[in-house]
Amino acid sequence: MTAPPSPALRADLIFHLASPASVADYLRLPLETLKVNSLGTLHMLDLARRCGARFLFTSTSETYGDPLVHPQAEDYWGNVNPIGPRACYDESKRLGEAATMIYWRTYGVDARVVRIFNTYGPHSRPDDGRVVPNFITQALRREPMTIYGDGSQTRSYCYVSDLVAGILAAMVAGGTAGEVFNLGNPDEYTILEFAQIITRQLGSDAGFVYRELPADDPVRRRPDIMKARSILGWQPVIDLATGIERTAVWFRQALERSAPIG
Repeated sequence: MTAPPSPALRADLIFHLASPASVADYLRLPLETLKVNSLGTLHMLDLARRCGARFLFTSTSETYGDPLVHPQAEDYWGNVNPIGPRACYDESKRLGEAATMIYWRTYGVDARVVRIFNTYGPHSRPDDGRVVPNFITQALRREPMTIYGDGSQTRSYCYVSDLVAGILAAMVAGGTAGEVFNLGNPDEYTILEFAQIITRQLGSDAGFVYRELPADDPVRRRPDIMKARSILGWQPVIDLATGIERTAVWFRQALERSAPIG
């Protein structure tokens, strides 16, 4: 049974989104990342229990690691390196998921998990280090676009407004306590294909530069969203061309404020 709400605390919905998500950020802040997804999640779950609030933990497609199953559905347990450099993020998110489900089973906390796949859009940082900010920033600056490995690894790209709609649906829809949902766009592209799309759409002609693939970088990544479609009535609606256009407009303005683009 969940604890009775405390009169000193008021909360109806708790969205736990507090974690670095860029590889560059969590490699720079490994302990902070580990703590916010473990201890931070436990504190938020305790708060949800005391307030009688609904709780949503934002997990990640990284819980699937370098997947041996494709596409990835929620019942796949993953293929994660527990001692690699990315474990501070991957494994702490897995622990956050475990804690969420323990509080649901043990205390009856109205809790659920969403696993977020690659998301992009306006207001992300130009120096974020992830593929969409990297490619768009380099294309706008007419710099060679950096491709890690041979570019054959795949990703799926979900526009930010679609993701927000999915998170809200998972929180407010009935019958979602104790459930896990993939949230992402099921359209899959190789990194090289995506770089070529950006090149054509933004008119970049600087070419590509290739770098070594980072350790434990997933080779394939694509969400199975049948569960979100059937239970939440959710699926992405923004196509890639539209999303890139909207994102590039914002990035151009941001870059112009910091240094004029030639």
